[in-house]
Amino acid sequence: MKQYFFICAAIVAFYFWANSEIPRPAGVLAPEEPYQREIYTSSIRKKNGYQIVPLASFDIRARVILSERYWFGREANLSPVDLILGWGAMSDSAVLKELNFSQGGRFYRWWANTPPVPREVIETHSANMHMIPANAEIARQLKSIRPGNMVHLKGFLVEVTSDEGWRWKSSLTRADTGAGACELVLVESLYVW
Repeated sequence: MKQYFFICAAIVAFYFWANSEIPRPAGVLAPEEPYQREIYTSSIRKKNGYQIVPLASFDIRARVILSERYWFGREANLSPVDLILGWGAMSDSAVLKELNFSQGGRFYRWWANTPPVPREVIETHSANMHMIPANAEIARQLKSIRPGNMVHLKGFLVEVTSDEGWRWKSSLTRADTGAGACELVLVESLYVW
């Protein structure tokens, strides 16, 4: 019985550690806008029986606001992790402490009594991004990311299709909101601190 208690306690402790936020000082930590460049010729890649077509190259330095793991479903086979990333004002601890966030079902939501910056800044300087790891090492890194981590990732915004006609396509702008506004990122390079 004691063994089960210790196992359960260890699982609960790990869960709280993995979801605890890494403290960061006030001030903008990721000042640059994400860099995106359209691709005119691209090669199709294959992963888990899906075809992945790069639409644009993508490079972002950002703060992780929240991270969500996915275990089941077609999308989880490709993208086991979603990250809510913030840059510009949305990488500033002073701004983030005035906002509330939730994440789930491949969406994210925010709310505040009085937003510390205009709504447009929140919506154009944060995004829920579906991460497709290019290899096992990047998958391991993505799964270990916690809120408050800083990331620099490079890869591609992509469209994924299956032989049965299923399709999942990335947004190509940071200015959209709602269904279809998330970025679908094939991560080829990842640095976390």
